[in-house]
Amino acid sequence: MARAGTRPTSRDVAEVAGVSQAAVSLVLGEKWRGRVSEATAERVREAARDLGYRPNLAARNLRLGRTRTVLLVVPALTTEFFAGVYTGAARVAAEHGFGVVLYPSPEGIGPARDPFASAQAALDGVIASSMAADALTAIRGDQLPLVMLDSDPAGSLGAATVNLDIADGVRQVTEHLLGLGHRRFLHLAADVPSWTFEVRARELATRVGAVPGTTVHTARAPISIGGALTAAESALRGHRVTAVVCDDDKLAAGAYKAVRRLGLRIPDDISVTGLDDLALATAIDPELTTVRLDAELFGERGMRALLAVLEGREPDRGDIPVELVVRGSTAPPPAP
Repeated sequence: MARAGTRPTSRDVAEVAGVSQAAVSLVLGEKWRGRVSEATAERVREAARDLGYRPNLAARNLRLGRTRTVLLVVPALTTEFFAGVYTGAARVAAEHGFGVVLYPSPEGIGPARDPFASAQAALDGVIASSMAADALTAIRGDQLPLVMLDSDPAGSLGAATVNLDIADGVRQVTEHLLGLGHRRFLHLAADVPSWTFEVRARELATRVGAVPGTTVHTARAPISIGGALTAAESALRGHRVTAVVCDDDKLAAGAYKAVRRLGLRIPDDISVTGLDDLALATAIDPELTTVRLDAELFGERGMRALLAVLEGREPDRGDIPVELVVRGSTAPPPAP
């Protein structure tokens, strides 16, 4: 056992857990699966917690030639969604002795400056949103162990991809609106060349197109309230619609302003939906019907996938479920 005032060692953990130091290294290095039992692994973790043991990461990193640092590349932090992604990734990283450096790509898309003199020398791996994929070339992140978020699995740059089930979210929105009786739709689409927004457009067109007598008009806007206001107002002046389906809650806020500028009411004259369930969704009136995306779980899954890639394991598969949250911005369309 460690003497009072001294830092506990792996030998102390091994003694308390009744295992070898090699087993302690395997468990705390997350390489125990298939080598020791789940019960033994939990006994080691419990002993480490009770003793307050922390691995000497500096010494281990020198041995392994690793910095235990991960770069998270996201669009510019214009919403709290990517802050949630970071929180989830950092939580899992900390559990495994890793740090996460957050790097927002300028203006949300496009190339970024290399945040390090040599990305390969300073990083063990990269997690990147497809909305910031162009930044990867500038920082040579595509030459490192890489996990892509919100990316087409068939054409991903990464060793693994982690996705929210965006298609199902759009399906839930569409079925909700069709069930209320809406047949004339405006799609207020994010003007960002990204796979995740392509999925939204494709799924909406497919679902609405399967119902006779429906129409979908599309207006593109930058992901900003002002940009959405301008695009939605122009589109609503040109098309008679009863529902506006927005790619993002910020776009929905702009659509609210456009609807009111035209002297119309939500949801009496026009229903509006969003996607994200940001804090904004309950700050506007009426509160917004939207799709809840679990940003922190998204970040957690991204980090776990990168850990699997680094350790030569197969990452967990399957998209992260999403949930439609019905609030006051949707109702049956007005009578003709």
